[in-house]
Amino acid sequence: MNDSPEEVPSLRPPGPLACPKCRSTMAAVEFAGIEVDRCTGCGGIWFDLLEHEALRAAPGAEAIDTGDPALGARFDAVGLVRCPVDAEPMVRMVDRAQPALWFESCPLCYGVFFDAGEFSEFREDHLRDLFVRHRRHRRL
Repeated sequence: MNDSPEEVPSLRPPGPLACPKCRSTMAAVEFAGIEVDRCTGCGGIWFDLLEHEALRAAPGAEAIDTGDPALGARFDAVGLVRCPVDAEPMVRMVDRAQPALWFESCPLCYGVFFDAGEFSEFREDHLRDLFVRHRRHRRL
């Protein structure tokens, strides 16, 4: 019997990913020990499973969202978006706390794609919530 844990096979294809919106090459970007993929064309960001949540709480993580939010807003109009990892059709998601924020999520690999500027918005809401919670629990 082998006591070593089995490695879970990755769905991720070898080499750089293609952007699910503009099809440009995505480049690996690392922040706080987490590697994400940022599009060299439109500036959108691909996060593998739960990476967006981990970086949402990391101080300074908005630095990875360098794309133009106006360009990102134009790419919101793209209809069918396929996952860059497994080519499955992605589902448009709405952040309950921020109904104006749309992002795409893959139902197979659970990765998510934020257009340029959207991760910064996603992160700002988290910081606002932390500030409000901190103020509510303050003793007078």
